[in-house]
Amino acid sequence: MSPSGTQNTNSLRKGATIMGTLARYHAANLPDLLDKISKNSLGMDDYLNRFWNETQQVNYPPYNIVHVNNVESKLEIALAGFKKKEVNVYTEYGKLVVEGNKDKKDDVDYAHQGLAQRSFSRSWAISDDTEVRDVKFEDGLLTVTVGKIVPEHHARKDWL
Repeated sequence: MSPSGTQNTNSLRKGATIMGTLARYHAANLPDLLDKISKNSLGMDDYLNRFWNETQQVNYPPYNIVHVNNVESKLEIALAGFKKKEVNVYTEYGKLVVEGNKDKKDDVDYAHQGLAQRSFSRSWAISDDTEVRDVKFEDGLLTVTVGKIVPEHHARKDWL
């Protein structure tokens, strides 16, 4: 409030104050910042836990994420040697999960085994405004098309 009793609504000034406060936190202060966020927010603890727990480095199976346009993306996963019945794709609790169940062949004696045909479970976090639109499995490539849900009043409408 200013001395005249009116509220200051200068957004540049507010932004400078917020950025000045955040600029105090560096990598060394990250635990303090996260502690303040978790103490002063409701529902953020689950979000932060999911964020920090999802940092596992898994590189099997190999995949691409292709941005088709502003509201649609494709996840392409290479599944050489898998059959359609051995692959399961589902969404649950804000995650897209892809699982592959491969039976181990004990009776085969490989001179060289270059194809990693092992069972796996891989997940990707998806936001609440994202839906799975299509799933295809052709020629060892699993393609999952996801898109943002755009409310009717936000969608583009051309009038002329």
